[in-house]
Amino acid sequence: MSGKYIIAHDVGTGGSKAVLVDTQANVLGSIFEPYPVYYPRSDWAEQDPEDWWQAVTGSTRQLLEKYDVRPEDVLCTTFTTQMLGILPMDEAGQCLQRAIIWLDARGGQQAERAMRRLLHPSIFAAVAGARLSGKDWIAKVWWLRENAPELYAQTAKILDVNGYLLYRATGEMVIDWTEASVTGMFDLGKKTWDPLIITLFNLPLDKMPDLRSPVETVGRGLTEEAARQFGLRAGTPVVVGAGDALTAAVGSAAVVEGDQHVYLGTSSWVGVVIGKKVTGKSGIATIQAADPTKNLLYAENETAGACLKWIADEFYRAEQADPNIENVYALMDADVQHIEPGSNYLIFTPWMYGERAPVEDIYVRSTFFNLSADHKREHLLRAVYEGVAYNLRWTFDLLGQKFHQWQDTVRIVGGGARGDPWLQIIADVTKKRVERVANPQEAGAVGAALVAAVGLGIYPDFPALKKVVRVADVFEPQECNAPIYDRLYKGYREVYKALRRLYHKINRERFGM
Repeated sequence: MSGKYIIAHDVGTGGSKAVLVDTQANVLGSIFEPYPVYYPRSDWAEQDPEDWWQAVTGSTRQLLEKYDVRPEDVLCTTFTTQMLGILPMDEAGQCLQRAIIWLDARGGQQAERAMRRLLHPSIFAAVAGARLSGKDWIAKVWWLRENAPELYAQTAKILDVNGYLLYRATGEMVIDWTEASVTGMFDLGKKTWDPLIITLFNLPLDKMPDLRSPVETVGRGLTEEAARQFGLRAGTPVVVGAGDALTAAVGSAAVVEGDQHVYLGTSSWVGVVIGKKVTGKSGIATIQAADPTKNLLYAENETAGACLKWIADEFYRAEQADPNIENVYALMDADVQHIEPGSNYLIFTPWMYGERAPVEDIYVRSTFFNLSADHKREHLLRAVYEGVAYNLRWTFDLLGQKFHQWQDTVRIVGGGARGDPWLQIIADVTKKRVERVANPQEAGAVGAALVAAVGLGIYPDFPALKKVVRVADVFEPQECNAPIYDRLYKGYREVYKALRRLYHKINRERFGM
């Protein structure tokens, strides 16, 4: 194998994938290394940062060996990671505890008190664009300060997932603009920490790492020790990279103003490229894009593929244990196609761990609505596929109504985008033309590699990437399914309205709020 390559690491919740990409966005190989999430208490979610490091270094060595790549053929390495992590580091550069990850909602009380600094949550939402939740960065930092004061006092810097990996790789503690923009204390216009927010919410500016553009290189590249663990040459450039939502946009080639993309993974999100900052609404925020000159309207749906995993684990256990069945998700895709659109009027709400958009609510949970003895396992399965699609339609509607972002076509990426039935359901429910790119499950890593390629000067700018990423399949909405999906989508939205108060009553008691 000859040529020059970029090794991009997609460091997610369930594991890390090292992907070998050439400068034309061709995926030449990948290695996945899983690691656990720890749930020490209800609504807590943590990971061991050493697991991330062992995954990225071990998968790199395997990648080099499996695909016969020489270290001198690697142009650079870079990372795209899960966002909203909190990892306290001491003066010696050691982790003080496991990382508090994006799924963690322990800061609920702190979020409510923080919003009262602007008198009322609705006023906070009007100013910040969304209500603060227990999953947000500010709330988690407050929680640490109040519940672990000794640890907080020892904290020299607070890193996120990408920042930790960049530190282990280069010895420098930095945070990229995209990750900084989801903390709530980043000025999108000036690309600096926002002194007003820092003062208003008493945030620790001294504990924040240096800010860097996603296309910059860090320090002098890989240190001697990091290079040894990666199996690469010392000094190999390390490009800063960006959060997973932002590189997914690049990997889908949604890089021009107005372009939309959907990511379907454990969670899902809708992103729209915009040129200016707008005040967020309904849980939809404006964050920094991987392109330093653009922003992204970002609407995160907390659980999407996680809902399919739940139904696979709980309803398809026998099939998963059957050695003759190689892929239970392919079997589920086949089962879905035998059930009529609308799942015999069964509605599923995919809010298994609270929600950010289209509803901002950490107390809401999933529901099968209108379940009867007429429904089989396969009806529940199709209802899950459709429930995620209803959630996406609601999100698209909000983007149109509140931000005037009406587009007929959306690019779709992520592991969930591999199955045709789900994409056809999404096209039918949302009434959008759905375009799937080649290697959709690798779009985050491909996007990270292309961000690095722009940073290295291989491409002049981000719009040039539009010609690089290839559309592999197209799913057109089927008009014959519109009547049933229109009726059930209306019902889907009514479920939240009808049950919201009950969700709050039960789950506030459950979590001791």
